[in-house]
Amino acid sequence: MSEASRAVRAFRYPHHVPPHATSPEPPKELARSFLGVFRYSGRALELVWSTSHALTVALAALTLVAGLLPAGIAWVGAHIVDAVVTASRLWAADGHAPLRPVFEWVALEGLLVAALAGAQRGLSLCQSLLRAQLGQRVNVMILEKALTLELAHFEDSEFYDKLTRARREASSRPLSLVTRTFGLGQNAISLLSYGSLLFQFSPWAVAVLLLAGLPSFFAETKFSGDAFRLFRWRSPETRMQLYLETVLAREDHAKEVKLFGLGPLLLQRYRDIFHTLYRADRDLAVRRDSWGFVLGLLGTLALYGAYAWIAASTVMARITLGQMTMYLALFRQGQSAVSAMLSAIGGMYEDNLYLSTLYEYLETPVPPATGMAQRGAKPEDGIRFEQVSFTYPGASEPALRDIDLHIRPGESLALVGQNGSGKTTLIKLLTRLYTPDSGRILLDGTDLREWDEGVLLQRIGVIFQDFARYQMRVGENVGAGDVTHFDDEARWREASDKGMASDFIDSLPAGFETQLGKWFNDGRELSGGQWQKIALARAFMRSRADILVLDEPTAAMDAQAEATIFEHFRELSGGRIAILISHRFSTVRMADQIIVIQDGRIIERGNHEQLMAEDGHYAHLFSLQAQGYR
Repeated sequence: MSEASRAVRAFRYPHHVPPHATSPEPPKELARSFLGVFRYSGRALELVWSTSHALTVALAALTLVAGLLPAGIAWVGAHIVDAVVTASRLWAADGHAPLRPVFEWVALEGLLVAALAGAQRGLSLCQSLLRAQLGQRVNVMILEKALTLELAHFEDSEFYDKLTRARREASSRPLSLVTRTFGLGQNAISLLSYGSLLFQFSPWAVAVLLLAGLPSFFAETKFSGDAFRLFRWRSPETRMQLYLETVLAREDHAKEVKLFGLGPLLLQRYRDIFHTLYRADRDLAVRRDSWGFVLGLLGTLALYGAYAWIAASTVMARITLGQMTMYLALFRQGQSAVSAMLSAIGGMYEDNLYLSTLYEYLETPVPPATGMAQRGAKPEDGIRFEQVSFTYPGASEPALRDIDLHIRPGESLALVGQNGSGKTTLIKLLTRLYTPDSGRILLDGTDLREWDEGVLLQRIGVIFQDFARYQMRVGENVGAGDVTHFDDEARWREASDKGMASDFIDSLPAGFETQLGKWFNDGRELSGGQWQKIALARAFMRSRADILVLDEPTAAMDAQAEATIFEHFRELSGGRIAILISHRFSTVRMADQIIVIQDGRIIERGNHEQLMAEDGHYAHLFSLQAQGYR
């Protein structure tokens, strides 16, 4: 399904929820998926370790300390109670009792409590610092991967769903997974120390402690899987919400939204999508919390059953009052540790599910770069298209069919045809944004696929009709045409002169230092024609480019301004290959060669005089446009 059809479907049918969105998994599949998703735990640990060795070691050490101290505090607490009981008996017997042991135990417990508080603060600090570093690291990984992807990926709606999932959740999940892993270790250490002390009372107490939390754990894990399946299903709807936010709150959409009265309609679409997603979230939350409450009662019953058991043992003098206090504290804290461990495992399961979206995105296959050529075999040959055909992914009809074309160095070519006829697609193939399905494209006698991509792109300067309008300084907008001279003010000036943009740039408040756009303070908005001159200057930044392509970049200018610019363009492109796409025939007629494309095929070719003499499609279009100026 195409991006457009998906968007329309989500736009028109915001209440559509697939029946399988939260369908339960069979027990065997649930168990298999539960065990399988933990394959990402090791990768998350490796990612955190590589982000900061020191913080990871500190996190591990503090986790160990925080795991051991609670049992030590409970053990010291028991000795405090017993020391108090002993001192009370001595005082009752002869009016004298040694208080030093009581004070020593109290002081020791105070030190342990302070150490535990310090360890917990240290853990919080390490997690905060790691969260900042790791969030940045993962976001950079996502963006670095984006730089390696092909244009086809960005025009694929399923890929955008994958990217949305990765950016929304996965950037925070590695640290969450590692934090839970260390938390699991901390509670496991605590539980071992609790268990060793409880075992002295009864092995059955340890068994009750471990088994009481299992029902709620399995329920939590099951609902974590449901939440993840819901998260994956809703990616298109989430993207539609983000898009509607953009339309309603961005300056480049504000004019039409206000003039056409679209605001209430789009806002209602936004609300409808929210309510659809909210209903699914609400149903899941109700089921999750209801089952969690019912199953959690088992743990509560186990806790108070243990209380009764320990209290009865104290009454029957099987244990001391201090031991009773310790065992009650151990059982309460032990149950909390078991609950925290099981919750950590369930959370790790959920984190692994979300991390799968990150690695699914990062492992998106990209064809390896195979071209190494620095120069062509026949520099005098120029550009050749030989029986080139191409169909966009997911399309049923080819965008280009059997294109044969030859452009020699120093020649200019104009492409003419209706919108959608394949003109821009031809340029995308020339710049290797796409690869032909059949046939081949040669530059200087060498197949484009054999060229080193960096060398090839340095030879081509392209401005598309939908060129970017960067919310940056004027000079940076121009310098974007050649990143090797991005901050070179002398090159900015040279390129702006060639693009006929210098006059209006000099009239701006800070010249090349003027901030463009309205996203940032003191930003200046330009007219459409001024933006197009900036884009033309950007194309001229590539002084080494011997192929210049202008894909309707002057559509916002009047006919006289366009004619002036292209006359200037012809003078500056001497010795270079110049390719022009325009609907204005006063400009097209300047080209050495004109080809007419219709339904992806070349139907006519020649110069202006030849095509007019043929009295074909070109001559008909030229005559229609000429009538408009009479």
